[in-house]
Amino acid sequence: MQHKPNIVDIAEITGFSITTVSRVLNGKGEKYRISKATREKIKSVADELKYVPNEFARNLRIGKSKTIALIVPSLKNPFFAEIASVVNNEVRKYGYITLIGDSDDQVENEKNELSHLTSRSLDGMIVVPCGEEWDHLVKVQENGLPLICIDRYFEDTSLSYVSSDNYDGAYSATKYLIEQGHTDIACIQGVRYSMPNIQRVKGFADAMKNAGIDAYTVTGDAFTEQNGYLETKLLLSRGKRPSAIFAFSNMIAMGCLKALKEENVRIPEAISLITFDDNPYMNYIDPPLTCISQPVEDICKIAVKILFSHILDDDKKPKHVLLKCMLKVKESVKNVSYSF
Repeated sequence: MQHKPNIVDIAEITGFSITTVSRVLNGKGEKYRISKATREKIKSVADELKYVPNEFARNLRIGKSKTIALIVPSLKNPFFAEIASVVNNEVRKYGYITLIGDSDDQVENEKNELSHLTSRSLDGMIVVPCGEEWDHLVKVQENGLPLICIDRYFEDTSLSYVSSDNYDGAYSATKYLIEQGHTDIACIQGVRYSMPNIQRVKGFADAMKNAGIDAYTVTGDAFTEQNGYLETKLLLSRGKRPSAIFAFSNMIAMGCLKALKEENVRIPEAISLITFDDNPYMNYIDPPLTCISQPVEDICKIAVKILFSHILDDDKKPKHVLLKCMLKVKESVKNVSYSF
């Protein structure tokens, strides 16, 4: 195996002590009044040898790994893939790197990922929780590792979180459907016990009730394409089909589209479709889907900022932030108010 150049090699070639070489290469030459000629010679030899500093050893000395971990439920889901991308970019601005784990929406996988990642001397962690349990997350924080939840969260814990105002988003989407004349609306939900889903169901139900509509359908159990497909198939098999479907995620919406296409049900002529989540590819679907757009970039930026306030400033006060969503009206919802 080829020998990797180190400060001992540089010291032997230049004739200077290891301490002097180390101080120069760590940018402390002027502080220790090492002459300019000596500094230039050491740097010149380091360049010739293509010397690369041992960041692990350096970080070990200063007690920092310069590493953040992120655990998401599924990188196959474009929403979580976008979160991973934005978080990674923001963390990089602090000179840190991001290790990414995928729990596959299974709490046991989440616990295993948590265990493996925390064994790597992390400086902080961001988690999109996938289950109802939070003790393992609180324990990590109590053991001294800064941790913040993003998107999904737990209200009655000491864990900081940043998410969308899912209640308001779902209420706005449902209100828009009602304003377009829809009264027979079915919503296909995601993971039932996740906080975003709980708030979306509440927003949907309240909008229906406030409009004087007591009969509505809430079905489904996962933020997946398969869930959207199966539940749409079942809805279409009913004696009376709904006039509109509210999909609680873009993945659910993709399953809805597949089922509707198989049954030759046109959007929005026969059934209107609205989805929670936005993504650039939604504009290339025919027709483009009306949606509730979450401020993913802002959510991630705020979460990273809070995490680093804990890491760098030792600010341990829990912070809870909910950001407003936006209704984007496109072409997948039909106004049926005047359809006779």
